[in-house]
Amino acid sequence: MAAAVSSVPTRSASRYLQQLCKHWQHDLAVDFTPAHGTVIFPRDARGADHPADAVVSFDAGDATLDVTIEASSEAQLEGLKGAVARHLDRFAFREGPLSFDWRPA
Repeated sequence: MAAAVSSVPTRSASRYLQQLCKHWQHDLAVDFTPAHGTVIFPRDARGADHPADAVVSFDAGDATLDVTIEASSEAQLEGLKGAVARHLDRFAFREGPLSFDWRPA
């Protein structure tokens, strides 16, 4: 298992968490409140690179959005880090690019 966490500085953490969870709930298993969200990315049908489900969790604080990714491989982890960052940056366009400090969990 590969895992990473990031504390993203923003005063709009709850809003971004909810926007992202609502966006992904159309295609993925999602559970969220204004303070916490979980998104499950299912096994990739292509197999080798993504052999198992991955879980992305969000926790909204007053000044940060904490993101945790648990993936089955380093390749899947890197892909999800990029997907999360791209999506959150789209929602945070008024703030400019958000700062992600990915580190091992």
